[in-house]
Amino acid sequence: MTTTPPVPDDRAAPAPGPGPDPAPGTAPDPAPDAATPRPAAVPGSSPWQLARRELRRRPAVRVSLCVVLLFVLMAVTAPWLGALGGWGPNEFDKTAIDPYLGGQPLGSFGGISPEHWLGVEPVTGRDLFARVVHGAQVSLLIAFAATAIVVLAGTAAGIAAGYFAGRTDAILSRLMDLTMSFPSLIFMIAMLSVAKDVNRIVLMTAVIGVFGWPGVARVVRGQTLSLKHREYVDAARVGGSSPWRILTRDILPGVSGPVIAYTTLLIPGMISTEAALSYLGVGVRPPTPSWGQMIAESVAYYETDPMYFVIPSVFLFLAVLAFTLLGDALRDILDPRGGRS
Repeated sequence: MTTTPPVPDDRAAPAPGPGPDPAPGTAPDPAPDAATPRPAAVPGSSPWQLARRELRRRPAVRVSLCVVLLFVLMAVTAPWLGALGGWGPNEFDKTAIDPYLGGQPLGSFGGISPEHWLGVEPVTGRDLFARVVHGAQVSLLIAFAATAIVVLAGTAAGIAAGYFAGRTDAILSRLMDLTMSFPSLIFMIAMLSVAKDVNRIVLMTAVIGVFGWPGVARVVRGQTLSLKHREYVDAARVGGSSPWRILTRDILPGVSGPVIAYTTLLIPGMISTEAALSYLGVGVRPPTPSWGQMIAESVAYYETDPMYFVIPSVFLFLAVLAFTLLGDALRDILDPRGGRS
């Protein structure tokens, strides 16, 4: 017995087709694939987000950032760190020096002991740990305050000169040239030598800030000149925005990257300038501790007590090196064209 295969019914419903043919000259829409993930939207990166992402990839810069944070923490907590060591920056410990050897510290390595973690000063017996910690506070306070003055004044002058142009640009540019033409170090020494009964920290901050702003102003002026004719700035101007709103909302965010990088590079120069002025005797006056002042005083003992010279010099070297490496990295990230020029 044979079976006959069923005959297909022409009246059956047709299988679903691909749909109507696309119009000539147009490509068919691809079939949606539910398993294919959609690409995530990439958010805009601010200068700080860009810097944080790039700094994570550089081990040397991470070490420099840790050293910078350590110095900042040491400067902020200087009174408590000094009390933790058990000695104030101006307390004398006559038991830690030998009066029969010209006041040389007792023990090896400059008198390093459980009582004096970094040793003591010759003759006076003052604790070096307390003086180094308080010296960090003085040096970083002057460096940060002077940098703030330089950045604020330079950014304001540079944006005004680049945006308003004309007579404003001419006056501010000539003022920049005039300030930069002074031999700043010699002028600082002269001004600080003449001023006697004033707060030395405030005076040094003001004097260093006066001579530092033209460099920032020139950088910001060049960036402003390249931004003032961008489409979004022209649109804001046509839309009736005031110059103040355009400068703060459109121009200032565009120059923030180079300003941040330049700011970080300014700080090690400010630390070195403060140390140099204190070394020359026209900076911070005793008994206020300062790294430059300690190095100047230690020169007379570098043969008999080299640790007195080495310790403040190492702290100054590490601070300048850490800020310099961090500033170079930020410049390469936030202002790559400025780093290559």
